[in-house]
Amino acid sequence: MRKLWNLLFAVALMFSFTAYVNAAETKELKIGTLGWEDVGTISLIGKRFLEKEGYSVKVTTFADWGVAFAALTRGDVDVMISHINYVTADYWAKNKDRLEKLAPVSHGNIQGIVVPNYVNIKSIDQLNSIKDQMGGKIIGIEPGSGAMREAHQAVTQYGLQYNLVDGSTAAMTAELQSSVERKQPIAVILWDPSWQFKKFPVKMLEDPKHVFAPTQTYYWIAKKGFAAANPHAREVLASMFVPIEDVGTMTVRMKDGLTMDQAVNEWWQQHQVLVNKWSVMSK
Repeated sequence: MRKLWNLLFAVALMFSFTAYVNAAETKELKIGTLGWEDVGTISLIGKRFLEKEGYSVKVTTFADWGVAFAALTRGDVDVMISHINYVTADYWAKNKDRLEKLAPVSHGNIQGIVVPNYVNIKSIDQLNSIKDQMGGKIIGIEPGSGAMREAHQAVTQYGLQYNLVDGSTAAMTAELQSSVERKQPIAVILWDPSWQFKKFPVKMLEDPKHVFAPTQTYYWIAKKGFAAANPHAREVLASMFVPIEDVGTMTVRMKDGLTMDQAVNEWWQQHQVLVNKWSVMSK
């Protein structure tokens, strides 16, 4: 009988301790993000969901990933979404001993060389066969970006007889739109999800040499120890997953004139069934 009472006491103590830990969890969380359309929209959906589950949430937008990772490691923000396998791999490698991966939150980010659907090739290694049609150039974006770094590597590794033109996303988009309207061939550096993929009839060229990063996953990450200190918050974050197609749709709505907040609010209102499933999973 004494053994039974000891066992019951131990079980009661365990549940009491668990209740104490859960009660001690913070109900105020700070999310760090960038102004990027994909990361920004998913982060705001995360804010909405945390608030639905009883948390008070503040979002801080940083100018670049270096500043964002520094803030996360210092504890200035609690959690952040990033594609740490490739886009921010350098920052993750530098700080991973002080950070932890909580859960995936979306999947499908990809970047590479894009051509209109009416251009009759499907792979990067076919570009040289239509060099004259393309004018011997690939229209790039901001120099120093990860996509442009990989694009320069692709030019070398595939032996492309093309000039890769540094520029800006706005200039690339203007040239892409002009070419599509005139049904002219063009090659550009682009990523998906993006509103351009939704608005223009384009395709990503296959990359048989795997120069560009493979399809990437977005993760919730936090300062090391966050999950142990906040197990319920971690479960809430791990319960949500935003389809990448929806992220692309929100970027189009922003192009149509909505603010990021308005695009996320529209998505939120249209996806209550999905959100309620997340709530059930987080219990």
